[in-house]
Amino acid sequence: MPLNVTQKLIAAHLLEGEMREGSEIALKIDQTLTQDATGTMVMLELEAMGLERAATEVSVQYVDHNLLQTDFKNADDHLFLQSACRRFGIWYSRPGNGVSHPVHMEYFGRPGRTLLGSDSHTCAAGSMGMLAVGAGGLEVAMAIAGEPFYVKMPRIVGVKLTGSLPDWVSAKDVILEMLRRYDVTGGVGKIFEYYGPGLASLSAMDRHVIANMGAELGATTSVFPSDGAVKAFLESRGRGAEWEPLEADAGAAYDEEIAIDLSTLVPLIACPSSPGNVVPVSEVAGRKVYQCVVGSSANPGLRDFAIVAMMLRERRIHDDVSLDINPTSRQILENLSTLGYLGILIHKGARIHQAGCGGCIGMGEAPATQKISLRTVPRNFPGRSGTKEDMVYLCSPETAAASAITGVITDPRTLGFPYPEFEEPDTYLLNSEALAPPSGGDSREPLVKGPNIAPLPEFDPLPPAVEGVVLIKVGDNISTDEIMPAGTKVLPLRSNIPEIAKFTFFPVDEGYYARAMKQRETGSFIVGGLNYGQGSSREHAALAPRYLGVRAVLARSFARIHWQNLCNFGIVPLTFASESDYDAVAEGDVLTLPDLRREITEGSRVTVHNRSRNTTFVAEHTMTPRQVQMILEGSVIRICRNCRRG
Repeated sequence: MPLNVTQKLIAAHLLEGEMREGSEIALKIDQTLTQDATGTMVMLELEAMGLERAATEVSVQYVDHNLLQTDFKNADDHLFLQSACRRFGIWYSRPGNGVSHPVHMEYFGRPGRTLLGSDSHTCAAGSMGMLAVGAGGLEVAMAIAGEPFYVKMPRIVGVKLTGSLPDWVSAKDVILEMLRRYDVTGGVGKIFEYYGPGLASLSAMDRHVIANMGAELGATTSVFPSDGAVKAFLESRGRGAEWEPLEADAGAAYDEEIAIDLSTLVPLIACPSSPGNVVPVSEVAGRKVYQCVVGSSANPGLRDFAIVAMMLRERRIHDDVSLDINPTSRQILENLSTLGYLGILIHKGARIHQAGCGGCIGMGEAPATQKISLRTVPRNFPGRSGTKEDMVYLCSPETAAASAITGVITDPRTLGFPYPEFEEPDTYLLNSEALAPPSGGDSREPLVKGPNIAPLPEFDPLPPAVEGVVLIKVGDNISTDEIMPAGTKVLPLRSNIPEIAKFTFFPVDEGYYARAMKQRETGSFIVGGLNYGQGSSREHAALAPRYLGVRAVLARSFARIHWQNLCNFGIVPLTFASESDYDAVAEGDVLTLPDLRREITEGSRVTVHNRSRNTTFVAEHTMTPRQVQMILEGSVIRICRNCRRG
């Protein structure tokens, strides 16, 4: 049977299960990626599991999120991560070396391989013919230890690309078009595989832009073939020998198919406060702009910065606009400098930040109150920028630069000058000075733990019955940024669950923590709407509620990664069987799950009694027997540790 690229990748790594949509499969993982906001927990989990050495082909720890050293916490964690890499035999990308996704693509990504990362945008590596999936940190820790990655076989959607992009339209507009069609939930349970003659006009880094923001669709991942564009990318980085062709067989089919004629696309923009709130730039043109930010894993390529410099070469930044440049890697920064683009940006007044995530995760560059910020980042969830009630729009570098020039949101097609023609260099200046290769791995290597690093809490097994109060009820599309915020105040606490737990649900309910602490010993519940837990893969959004006594979350539906994170740490993810059941539960209600342990073991339905209203309804779960066992044991760490001891 002819196979598409996704099927070839899965078949080559399939350890358990069948490629049947919706059934659980187990995959061999070749590479892993961790970043510092999630990686400290991964390293603590490896320690808790008693791992001696990484069992993958390549594992890399990046420091790209928590770069600001405003006190000891981030600096201490960097030393901890470095020591953990030496102990477990993992590559270490030092602070300031760059964002994990483009750096991994530059140095480690290989066609035909699998990559599991503790960052939801790990899917960006699908741009070069990899099966790259974001997951919770604990799943990545298991993969580093040589365990399979389990996932439900997704529905494969073929996206046929034809035509070529017009002037002033770029790869960001392609993924914004996908978001315009699918919104933030339309990709749940799906893999988007791009193919067709339109690929010929998209470079490997263009494809990175599209694959990266597949996470915003809710997709498991996105996949591109490994063709001439990927070969050219690897050759320009001195890695041509690592290229392998990987394309769909003639006659390969997909579970679902859509088409995009690239030549018909226009500049698009996602309005506050969702990546799925997409309209043509022309519809919102004229709104006054305060800040434009270029960079992030969603637009990480040399051309994404060069095009801005080329547009500014004979023009100036508007007096009322701050143009912030976030270089995505030290290597990109050096190439911008060598080719003269960095000098233009500096001369024109752009603010140059260190290579890293920066403003994308609210680590600096927060906008002013009620002022519009245009950003080439992947997400604009409420408050993610670091400013409460922010007004963040997502757009292409072309739209950001055009707006920086005029001072208002501007369709770049209206600027009145020719579109700059950027040509990728045949060879790149390479810079691996801040990449430390793994040592042999030594279990005697001490882990350097500063005072902010606390051991993982111990989680007890699931009791026969659970009772508690509904401490919070939220609506649809609540993100992990709202469950556990990022930013300069919170992210430095990522290695200390008791401390970071104080900020649980802080953006939506500042009183949640105080209420939760009062109920911690007796237990509590969370009630959510559709797509609960979308966005970042950070497992702190499950760990902190578990520490605070949450034993179950009842929601209308869950985002994939967060659903798995809840299972990993012993929180039962239940879905309402009907809309009326969701409507009938209120914050403050006392719920009892009188036979929870037996019911999840024997079937998919769970009895819920609302003591406050004297009503009973049935909730459902979709956990596999393997995931049920995690819940019964209290966490997958307990299972892994017991297996190793056995």
